Amino acid sequence: MKRPLPLIAAISGVSLACLVIASASVAAGTLPALTLTLTKSGVTVAGSEVSGAVDVVTTVKGNVPSPEPALIELDPGVPLSVIPKVKAMINAHNGDFNYLDGYGSMVFDASAGTGTSSAETELTPGTYIALDLNGSHSGPAPFTVTQSPAPAALPTPGATIASIEFTFTGPTTLHDGELVRFENDGFLFHMIQGLGVKSLAVAKKMEALLLAGKDNAAMKLATSQPTFDGGLSRGGMQQEVINEPPGYYVIACFMNAQDGREHTQLGMEKTIRIVK
Repeated sequence: MKRPLPLIAAISGVSLACLVIASASVAAGTLPALTLTLTKSGVTVAGSEVSGAVDVVTTVKGNVPSPEPALIELDPGVPLSVIPKVKAMINAHNGDFNYLDGYGSMVFDASAGTGTSSAETELTPGTYIALDLNGSHSGPAPFTVTQSPAPAALPTPGATIASIEFTFTGPTTLHDGELVRFENDGFLFHMIQGLGVKSLAVAKKMEALLLAGKDNAAMKLATSQPTFDGGLSRGGMQQEVINEPPGYYVIACFMNAQDGREHTQLGMEKTIRIVK
């Protein structure tokens, strides 16, 4: 199962099917809010645009299919005019978001449902692009983050799950309602996709199928598909209060390696359990 090219869709207007139907995880807190409004006509940005920790609050208005709010931070000195060039490179390399390297970084990529959802991250001063990665309707919305004299700090999470070549680190048990950080500690671009299953035995069967590249058979075992992070560049991080039903989940990275194999075929799948 190859991840679609959402950045290309969002910039060029090509309609692409999304990988999953993502569930929204809501994080409530007292951080400054960076607000994103997603509609059929595009993305608008408001609220806190200063450095430090922020609660990225996304409101989806109207019939927006499979919204996926994301933030790309451009590297210093990189102009907005470079985006079409980056889009073309990603397109030419089978959706490999590692080709953002040298131009910018995906620093936030969450799921969103109808209404309002939120997740926390940390912003540094610079030029950003907000976009709906699954939206052919949505062009990128640039904005600038300025230096705060007193940057807010992220609250300490109860747990951290990290992606790295080619595995996941962190606890195997999470708690429903717990603040969890998801981050990319590796060099390559990774995602943390959840796949709910009925039992530990089914989870182990799914792991084996994913490792063998049998995605279609593996997906037939999934009872839910929560996205914990839709894809982050190295160093990217976001955290949210998880509100998934207790049970077993396989977390996986479906990004593609340079030889065409998915990262799942290189060992990036892991069974975790969510408890009350």
